[in-house]
Amino acid sequence: MSQETDSNEISAKFSKLNVNALEFVPSFASTTASVATVAAVTPAVVPEPTETPTANTTTGTSSSGGGNTPTSAAATPTPPSSSAAPTPMDVKGDEEAKTPENNESEPLDSWDAEEDSILTPEDEEMELDDGEMDGENMAKMAKKKIVKVEESKSKKEHVNVVFIGHVDAGKSTIGGQIMSLTGMVDKRTLEKYEREAREKSRESWYLSWALDTNQEERDKGKTVEVGRAYFETEKKHFTILDAPGHKSFVPNMIGGAAQADLAVLVISARKGEFETGFDRGGQTREHAMLAKTAGVKHLVVLVNKMDDPTVNWDVERYNECKDKILPYLKKLGFNPTKDLTFMPCSGITGMGIKEQIDESICPWYRGPAFIPFIDELPSLNRKTDGPFIMPIVDKYKDMGTVLMGKVESGTARKGINLLVMPNRTQVSVDQLWSDDEEVTAVGPGENVKIKVKGIEEEDVSPGFVLCDASNPIKTGKIFDAQVVILEHKSIICAGYSAVMHIHCAAEEITVKALICLVDKKSGDKSKTRPRFVKQDQVAIMRIECSGLICLEQFKLFPQMGRFTLRDENKTIAIGKVLKVIE
Repeated sequence: MSQETDSNEISAKFSKLNVNALEFVPSFASTTASVATVAAVTPAVVPEPTETPTANTTTGTSSSGGGNTPTSAAATPTPPSSSAAPTPMDVKGDEEAKTPENNESEPLDSWDAEEDSILTPEDEEMELDDGEMDGENMAKMAKKKIVKVEESKSKKEHVNVVFIGHVDAGKSTIGGQIMSLTGMVDKRTLEKYEREAREKSRESWYLSWALDTNQEERDKGKTVEVGRAYFETEKKHFTILDAPGHKSFVPNMIGGAAQADLAVLVISARKGEFETGFDRGGQTREHAMLAKTAGVKHLVVLVNKMDDPTVNWDVERYNECKDKILPYLKKLGFNPTKDLTFMPCSGITGMGIKEQIDESICPWYRGPAFIPFIDELPSLNRKTDGPFIMPIVDKYKDMGTVLMGKVESGTARKGINLLVMPNRTQVSVDQLWSDDEEVTAVGPGENVKIKVKGIEEEDVSPGFVLCDASNPIKTGKIFDAQVVILEHKSIICAGYSAVMHIHCAAEEITVKALICLVDKKSGDKSKTRPRFVKQDQVAIMRIECSGLICLEQFKLFPQMGRFTLRDENKTIAIGKVLKVIE
């Protein structure tokens, strides 16, 4: 009896206030059919319906009792200030989440269907055993559902494209042209760039200014930092990484290549320019090799400047460039039938970038244009189910610490706790952006910015790794590795030091000991320890780093286990981590 009198008192209070039930439990209107069925199963400990205006709209018909069992606010013993009931703001957020701008309109049904299928009749009975709690449970359910609907995540597959090649081959110009053709840079901005470039007598550089944003890069016409931009096709979301071509900035280029899935090697067909880039001392060879070392799956070679007066879309010049570079790319391990593609194009005019080149200009090449071709490449298999791993490429301060990088494995959501290694500092995720769009979850392959709480910006360095707190990445100082000496005039023995680039980290290392030599053809290991190794040999050696770094065995996680050794501004060796010692 006391129960009935209590609920009668509450209903009396509600009727005196003459409130609209939807003001207190707005989610009743937006909950799906599943909640209606929950209402239908509610035990009949409810008093007579009061004359609340919305009582009829929120009434479920009970099949067993034959009458109407109201589930209005008048019948719910939840006080008006109950924290379980969402505020009108939550509902507003819910409605916003359903707008097409947030790309949530399609998956809404699938979320709801999932929610319905999870709730079996037994679960409903368990939830509604306690008659007094049913309103509260329903409010909680509705609140849970709102959180699910709000989840915003990029739907398209993310592919990172790095543009590499010798200085002045036209990498930034092609990047700017792609952005112009896909509508990522508006016409007015390009006209402004063109006007400014003309004032500096640099008319042909205006497209590159879309990616070379700082004044030094624009004045000298040289990319220094890795420029970033993105564009979308119907199927995929592409991030452009515009790597610097100058040999002084190769360490920056390695950082860009470490994030790439697809590399575009830009070579200039202009007389003299191709030869300068490809001969020893040019960057074409080194960049192609570094892309292979960084784990790039596919290489597209764009033969640029085909419209140049010295070339004029000449098939002989195109074939000459192709035939010279092909043996070198094969030697690096690129397979011409599977992961290597050649295409002619003109970055400044945009021919061969988005649309197929006109037959009257170039009758000998009838293959696809660049953007449609990369859009049709097969999907990459990403590690979505593994622990979260994101090597940090860059960081900055913005009302908190913002970390930038490419997610290599796993997923992260807003509010979860992660670990910054090798510091072992625990941080919580405050905000997430995927290519400048704010989202609530990020997955593998995405170039992201993550705002975290719990660490100062000065305590993070590029090369640190943001990872799963329960399954952190390995750290070590001494490890065994298989190393291929590519180009080194003298011999390498124990005590030799160089700079190692592994994922986004650059660390000084010393060769502690040479363990054995490996035969290139058979893979057999020598029985005796070598006293030294020289160019074109493969050796297993023990390496010691000057500081603690994040790394993983190559066979377990290739992206975190391959590295490059550089000395005196040259890449001298590439290697893979076999075993972390300490």
